[in-house]
Amino acid sequence: QVQVVESGGGLVQPGGSLRLSCKASGSIFRVYNVGWYRQAPGKQRELVAGIASSGSTNYADSVKGRFTISRDNAKNTAFLQMNSLKPEDTAVYYCNLQQFTTQIWGQGTQVTVSS
Repeated sequence: QVQVVESGGGLVQPGGSLRLSCKASGSIFRVYNVGWYRQAPGKQRELVAGIASSGSTNYADSVKGRFTISRDNAKNTAFLQMNSLKPEDTAVYYCNLQQFTTQIWGQGTQVTVSS
């Protein structure tokens, strides 16, 4: 059973940066599409960025030019580099692995952007 663990969240001032990590157990990480989602209080969970098993990427309009998703299949890890953070980026960030109908979620990591 593949499991994922997110890390790297925390408190940062507006304009600052954070790098989130998503570490997966198992040896078949490379076949999964990876998505970073976030959920703010009182709001629905939304897709922030995704990277396919092929390496192609997509981003929500709200984070384009500020966030970068990447993956290191040799380390079973995906990353979300977040720059120029804004208070509206405050949310719990979740990593999702997807292949066909299989969806694997992590427990999430809190990101708070505040002065």
